[in-house]
Amino acid sequence: MKKIFLPFLSFMMASSTFAKEIIQTNDAPAPIGIYSQAIKAGNTIYISGQIPMDPKTGALVHGDFKEQVKQTFMNLEAITKAAGGTLNNIVKLTVYLTDLNNFAAVNESMEKLFQKPYPARAVIEIKALPKNAMIEIEAVMQL
Repeated sequence: MKKIFLPFLSFMMASSTFAKEIIQTNDAPAPIGIYSQAIKAGNTIYISGQIPMDPKTGALVHGDFKEQVKQTFMNLEAITKAAGGTLNNIVKLTVYLTDLNNFAAVNESMEKLFQKPYPARAVIEIKALPKNAMIEIEAVMQL
């Protein structure tokens, strides 16, 4: 078999690599597993799923669903600020709910927090979340 050397392919592979940068803030809950709050790769920030944990105590916010949504978005906002942006830099959200009947409450919160154009979004009902939270949200942000 004859080997073919393509110098431009080597260049393309080398130039397509980039460093990952950890985004970390004390204003959002510390990870409860083996993951980072967020990772910056190029101009894109991948934010790990956030649940309604108080960053100071590490305890889940008790109360109704709206209180849990509020805390979850506060945690996301803290990470977006640490990354050098705002909630409006988020281009994609994935929302996990333990009860799809709370869908409207998520929309109400988002309408207050985000400006148009709103991020792309998926909402998924699942059986359970860490610490028995009712909501978890992960995000992709572009700077």
